[in-house]
Amino acid sequence: MKKQEASLPDRLAEAAKSKRALLERARENRPANDPEFSERQAARLAADVARKARLAERKAVKKAEKARKAEEKAAEEAARELAKTAEREAREAEAKEQAELEVARQARLKAARDLKYAARKARR
Repeated sequence: MKKQEASLPDRLAEAAKSKRALLERARENRPANDPEFSERQAARLAADVARKARLAERKAVKKAEKARKAEEKAAEEAARELAKTAEREAREAEAKEQAELEVARQARLKAARDLKYAARKARR
């Protein structure tokens, strides 16, 4: 006995009927039909808002920390420059003082030498 094959229109109708049945089952199982769905959705929304708030807070803290570190670095750099300037001025002042002492020492030596020569001339 030969198996009777369905014609094309019959197959198309059967496929459309299956799709409608699947769609109907999907509509019945939709989350919107669930009474707890809105509660779960609200909880998800609240969690999302809280997550975004925490993220924004962390970003603000990081930004403030970065600004504080930049200020500290700038203050440290300024202090370092000030210390370098003070050290350079101290070295210059010490060098100037050493030069003045050397000039005074040279003058004392010359005065002593002149005194010695004058004493030698006076003996003659």
